[in-house]
Amino acid sequence: MKSIILIALIAVAFTARVQERNMAKIQAELAKSTYGSALLHLVELHSMAGGPVQELIDAIEELINDLEEELETLEFNFQVRTNEHNALVVSLEQDIQDAVIDVNNTQDTLDNLLYPRRNQIQSKIDTVIGYQEENRKLHDEAILVREQEHEAFEAQVAELNDATASVDDALALLASLTNPSLLQIKRFQNTLKNIENKLRSRSRMAPMIKALISLASNQNFSNQDVLKSIVDALNDFRNAVVDQINDLTAQEAQDVIDHEAYLEQLNDEFSEFGRQIDRATVDLTATNEKIDSMVEFRDQRAADQKQYTAELELENNTYAEETDIYTNTKNEFTRELGVSEQALALVQSVDFSNIQV
Repeated sequence: MKSIILIALIAVAFTARVQERNMAKIQAELAKSTYGSALLHLVELHSMAGGPVQELIDAIEELINDLEEELETLEFNFQVRTNEHNALVVSLEQDIQDAVIDVNNTQDTLDNLLYPRRNQIQSKIDTVIGYQEENRKLHDEAILVREQEHEAFEAQVAELNDATASVDDALALLASLTNPSLLQIKRFQNTLKNIENKLRSRSRMAPMIKALISLASNQNFSNQDVLKSIVDALNDFRNAVVDQINDLTAQEAQDVIDHEAYLEQLNDEFSEFGRQIDRATVDLTATNEKIDSMVEFRDQRAADQKQYTAELELENNTYAEETDIYTNTKNEFTRELGVSEQALALVQSVDFSNIQV
């Protein structure tokens, strides 16, 4: 019986020493942190005040529960933030990709469609303007040539009319000849030479008038047969001159008709060129407006891409900072939770009345 009691006392003493060493170890661990030291002060004050142990235990357990709830809230909030971050990153990356596609597609449209089209339209306008200028040049040249031709026509008709009048004078002179004097013959010959001079440029009439001059120089005007031959020759010559005047007049009238028709054709072509230029100008204006619109859109999308990239960089940096805060806070909560659990173990020990900080 004594042996049993002795063994029991030894066991109790050993247990007490173990508990004392464990308490000292827990107390030393708690004292390492500000939070643990505060808990030790709380335990010491409670011991000195002689308050119920259960109240202290309840207070520490409530503190532990609060820390666990705060840790769960921290985890929940960070998970929500992580989900928001991931969704925002996906959205921004998609926005960046869409902006890049828009910029590339717009530039491709400008380079391969609109810019070449604008150059083509401008080239067409320049070409048609060249046609217009050439048309006006032909128009002005045609008017100048027609004026020159008309002046030549009037000069020719005037010469032929003068020749006709001279022939009429010669015929009148011949009609007055019965026994012509040398002076009258000389006057007649001079009249023929005058006709020759006036028609010097008309090669078709020259041989006929020369023949008349030769005939008048060598014939006897007192011979009525000779006189009749000269009169007949002069009448034939006059008729030929009149025919030529009529031919020239008819040709002039036809030339006027042809000239007016040609000018009308040139004016019609000029008007058509103008309509082509107007249509091309409208097309060019629309193309330039489309180019301006697409350039503005391209620049805006390039600015959007830059903005989205900046927002993505800012979001990644912010999330990295928040992750650091979360990690540090979680570690702090975990550390405080461990300290609180150690403090609870200390309070629940057999005797803590001798705890001192």
